[in-house]
Amino acid sequence: MRQSWTALGRRGVLAGAGALLALGAGDAPRAAVRTRAKILIIGAGAAGLAAANRLVHRLEGAEITLLDKRREHLYQPGFTLVAAGIKPRDYVLSTTREYLSSGLNLIEESAAEIDPVAKTVTTDAGRRLSYDFLIVATGLELHYEGIEGMDVSRIGQNGMGSIYAGPAQAEATWRAMSQFADRGGIGVFHRPATEMKCAGAPLKYAFLTEDALSRRGNRSRAELIYHAHNRALFSVPIVAEKVRMLYQQRGIPVNHEHVLTRIDLDRRIATFRTPQGEREQPYDFINVVPPMRAPAVVRNSPLAWRTGPWRAEGWAEVDRGTLRHVVFPEVFCVGDIAGVPKGKTAASVKWQVPVAVDHLVASIEGRSSAERYEGYTSCPLITRVGRALLVEFDYQDNLTPSFPGVIAPLEELWITWMMKVVGLKPTYLAMLRGRA
Repeated sequence: MRQSWTALGRRGVLAGAGALLALGAGDAPRAAVRTRAKILIIGAGAAGLAAANRLVHRLEGAEITLLDKRREHLYQPGFTLVAAGIKPRDYVLSTTREYLSSGLNLIEESAAEIDPVAKTVTTDAGRRLSYDFLIVATGLELHYEGIEGMDVSRIGQNGMGSIYAGPAQAEATWRAMSQFADRGGIGVFHRPATEMKCAGAPLKYAFLTEDALSRRGNRSRAELIYHAHNRALFSVPIVAEKVRMLYQQRGIPVNHEHVLTRIDLDRRIATFRTPQGEREQPYDFINVVPPMRAPAVVRNSPLAWRTGPWRAEGWAEVDRGTLRHVVFPEVFCVGDIAGVPKGKTAASVKWQVPVAVDHLVASIEGRSSAERYEGYTSCPLITRVGRALLVEFDYQDNLTPSFPGVIAPLEELWITWMMKVVGLKPTYLAMLRGRA
């Protein structure tokens, strides 16, 4: 049975409204720049749509084309809410065309090859598109094949869940988790050793499962275990320590340097790579988080990093402050695909896209832009139903609170919970339309 919520109190409404206005405030109008530039955007997800719609407002006469085969748009920050039984599946579903401003072209094909030397992109249908400027917003690839024995079609069956695969799989994960909360047993949670979108999601799902067990009076019948891929629970030390303390309070032990490599879905055994060798972990419920990497069209292109920490997974080689490619100056990469130290969240897109767009427009005008992306990343880290931490930080792991004096960082607050379940989606939709 899906959970229900009481109406907001007066103070909560006022605080939530204030937070939403602060998050969703648009830029001051600017005079449009006249140009005949051809701008191609690969990917019509959060980053691609936000970039396209901002460019429509900033430019007059430009030919702006979005390239994406998928017709549906997914509100991915809501997947965890679906997988916790808080929101229905259709909460995260809409269509790409709903967010297209007048003047944008959409080609419903996929990019198959990028040639940044010739300034062309070839689609899976064989169409060759030229550009003056290219924005790469392909998102990332869920590499489920990197886990031996994993079968996406079996998500929701036999105690195996996985939130990321899509709305249907998030809903199936909720059913599997709910059954586990009714019975108890061993619950296993982990994250991959790769870069990933919203690194807080695996942590919050362990919290939500613990809360579901507690609310049903079955916490004593369950053992929950979190397998961290390295020596920390989160990349920001102060956040990692906060989560460690909360896990300790709620009886969730942590095994460090455990990476999922294999799963036996019939026997319910997960195998982890550890410094001491392979370790088998039985489970009654597991939330599988796949390795993640750049899509092949970027991974196998000249745009990918050739050296350094982002080479192995094929992320795009960009300047981390401008999101401009370091070799091909007419190419910008935003969202999950950008090979930067932080920033694989929708909140990061909100800060990345205006920077990249301003640098692109500046190139058209023949000027320099002083705009910089400082690594802003945000994660409303749910710790139980009705409470969440608002985790905001930058490249330097500094906490960067948006509402000092109103929302205290690293405190479990109801208002942060309300921002997550009520306030963030309208802000996200405003971002898609180029208004935030």
